[in-house]
Amino acid sequence: MSRLSTAQRVQVVSALVEGNSVRSTCRMTGIAKGTVLSLLADMGKVCAEYHDEHVRNAAAKRIQCDEIWSFCYGKEKNVTEEQKKAGAGSLWTWTALDADSKLIVSYLCGGRDASWARSFMEDVASRLTTRVQITTDGHKAYIEAVEGAFGMDVDYALLIKLYGSPAAPETRYSPGVCIGTESCVVMGNPDPQHISTSYVERQNLTMRMSMRRFTRLTNAFSKKLENHEHMLAIYFLYYNFCRVHQTIRVTPAMEAGISNHVWTIEEMVKLLDGRSILEGLKMAM
Repeated sequence: MSRLSTAQRVQVVSALVEGNSVRSTCRMTGIAKGTVLSLLADMGKVCAEYHDEHVRNAAAKRIQCDEIWSFCYGKEKNVTEEQKKAGAGSLWTWTALDADSKLIVSYLCGGRDASWARSFMEDVASRLTTRVQITTDGHKAYIEAVEGAFGMDVDYALLIKLYGSPAAPETRYSPGVCIGTESCVVMGNPDPQHISTSYVERQNLTMRMSMRRFTRLTNAFSKKLENHEHMLAIYFLYYNFCRVHQTIRVTPAMEAGISNHVWTIEEMVKLLDGRSILEGLKMAM
């Protein structure tokens, strides 16, 4: 990976964040699969570190949370218990989005039970500076997690969607038709007009379109948990700092006051140079 030029790194990262698989990226760029995966791992680490350090002290007013399903190596029914311990099976990516700036404040990849919900909401709380209104779906694990992370210093509501049965067998890969919604205030005094998960659900669609690993009914799913997590880190940094949102006409990071310009992908890959310098200094010490 160190032998790749900046332009080649930009080519690879550009392809990956625009929804191309690793193999198609290799065919497009002429770069070996092992080199692409090495770059993926290195970029994933620096992007995760940058997000963790800089996406903090967000002055958000309304946060929408949701989780999106994917899988690694094989679907839950097709993997052994030993493989599950290595990360195979169902994966859920939890996301918290600022409804005003569209910034992804926090994300977490893992299971869907109460322990993961608790870790996720504690991370969300650590990145905010103001009292917020939070909306989630009806997943029960959120309720205790939000209370544990925020105490009573939050305005929290659930938005529960009601689905009808699929009309025909050929629609088995799609959810039933949404026939209505119910909102439920859990704590605080949330504004009824802003009890919504529409923005974060739209972000879920953007994730599926922007990362081939999330595309349904293909063989492009992740084969290793580590690579899945690396791709998520790259995508979320790209989404927050590089991708101009069509509604707000700037990047989410600019709207949130975290960045003062639209990043290029070249700026993203140059984070690797800074990491190399730090590693060199540590080795010298």
